[in-house]
Amino acid sequence: MGDTTTISQPATEAGRAPAPQPPQPQQQIGVVTAVTGFKLSCLLQGPSAPFQGQGTYSAAQIGALVKVPTPNAMAFGFIQNLTLHQRATDEKMYRAATAEIELLGELAVRSPGTPPVFSRGISTYPVLGAPAYTATERDLARIYAKPDTPTLQIGVLHQDPDKIAYLRAQDFLSKHSAIVGTVGSGKSCALTLILRALLAAHPNGHVVLLDPHDEYAQAFQGMAEVITPQNLQLPYWLLSYEEIVEVLCSRDPVSRSREASILKDAIIEAKREFLATPGAAGPAGSGTYLTVDTPTPYRLTTVVQKIGQAMGKLDRPDNTLPYLRLMTTIETLRQDKRYAFMFSGLSVRDNMAEILSRVLRIPVAGKPITIVGLSAVPSEIVNVLVSLLCRLIFDFAVWNDRGETVPIMLVCDEAHRYIPREESAGFEPTRRSIARIAKEGRKYGVSLCLVTQRPSEISEAILSQCSTLFALRMTNERDQAFVRSTLPESAAGLLNTLPTLRQQEAIIIGEGVAHPMRIRFNDLDPSHHPKGKATSFTEAWGEDRKGLDFVNSIVERWRHQTP
Repeated sequence: MGDTTTISQPATEAGRAPAPQPPQPQQQIGVVTAVTGFKLSCLLQGPSAPFQGQGTYSAAQIGALVKVPTPNAMAFGFIQNLTLHQRATDEKMYRAATAEIELLGELAVRSPGTPPVFSRGISTYPVLGAPAYTATERDLARIYAKPDTPTLQIGVLHQDPDKIAYLRAQDFLSKHSAIVGTVGSGKSCALTLILRALLAAHPNGHVVLLDPHDEYAQAFQGMAEVITPQNLQLPYWLLSYEEIVEVLCSRDPVSRSREASILKDAIIEAKREFLATPGAAGPAGSGTYLTVDTPTPYRLTTVVQKIGQAMGKLDRPDNTLPYLRLMTTIETLRQDKRYAFMFSGLSVRDNMAEILSRVLRIPVAGKPITIVGLSAVPSEIVNVLVSLLCRLIFDFAVWNDRGETVPIMLVCDEAHRYIPREESAGFEPTRRSIARIAKEGRKYGVSLCLVTQRPSEISEAILSQCSTLFALRMTNERDQAFVRSTLPESAAGLLNTLPTLRQQEAIIIGEGVAHPMRIRFNDLDPSHHPKGKATSFTEAWGEDRKGLDFVNSIVERWRHQTP
């Protein structure tokens, strides 16, 4: 019954073909004892008494794929949990084991004369007493066959290393994704492997990777445009009103509200004055529709001038303190070398198109991925910079001509920093920008990929928009429970293995794969490894190699704010 496996032996006589061996029957592990919704209970076969060896119990493993015949198909599911029941008598100890199986789908003939096709869902449930078998190699080949759509080869199946694990490229890109796992589980290598496979298949892609630790540049050498505060200008006039208020205004809510009102009027007047300058680049009628959020250049010197003029008015609604604070803050930022990428330079020009061209890789010019290094960005404005980049990407897609859409993939590493679960934490415009991409990005050709070690600390509303999940080893119970809450019940059996996943292994669930699977990622070339290797204390402390010159060099870079 079912699939069989043939094993050949060497020829016993010269010139004679080896005699075929009888087929090995598939292994029955038990019988169905209960059917409840999407779950089956199965009584496992094994020694009834007393404790002698392991019997057939060893064939049942958490996360293993099993099959059960139904009246018109073959149902498949994952073992979710195992329980051993035991009973003692005067003379012997008896035991019986049960397994809970979560149904995945069924293999059935859809039309006469055609091979059986696997599909998610169950049309007819198994009957009580139906036998349960281990899935065979042929079953795996049918269930995890290469899809008809464009695919990426990212690894092999856990159940059979000879079977390739395929990722459906279009569904992976168009419906958002997330990579989660504890520290050291291999998230960075997994992300690198996936992106390299994606860009190898699509060399004219457009990927923007937010890199908070500057670890991915060496993983994409020769194919990445690496942007840092040292080689890119993101002028202040690209900031929205909320973003510029976050940078320039006081933290105290009362003082901030006063300063924000003053700043708003000064910025609008500075923008109008710049547009009125002969030779200034501005669309026809731009002054008519000008708002404080319109991405139009303006001069900070003009802003300071307007604030000073407002401070000198007799009918001003406040004392001079808010005006003086704003002017002092602006002057301080202009002199701070850490903020040079945003506030330096006396001349102002409209280079928005050039900035977008470089960040979004239009044209690609052989570098389909932009890596934005954030480690050198002052911590006070990291969230502002992320908000700016996410907003620019989304607004560019919104205002794009739909007939000439350029799809863009945004990857947020350490995503829990930018979209924390607590709404009062983090920077609201950053959360809003990423949330807009999560909710509406698919309509405009913007794909989002979140990478985090603490999924329970991410906004649930945003993470739930990610239709493909790569779950690596995860030991924190809160994180495990949170991931389970965002996924269908049929995946719980696989997710139970999260704490025991080995290095380079992951559970993949969602639209990016034909069916939930446990895989082992392909080996990543050593030259493509991210820079995230932990510092070796034992090596560094092995000998006294550093001197005063080493400390002086650090102090020099510290004072001059140079990497």
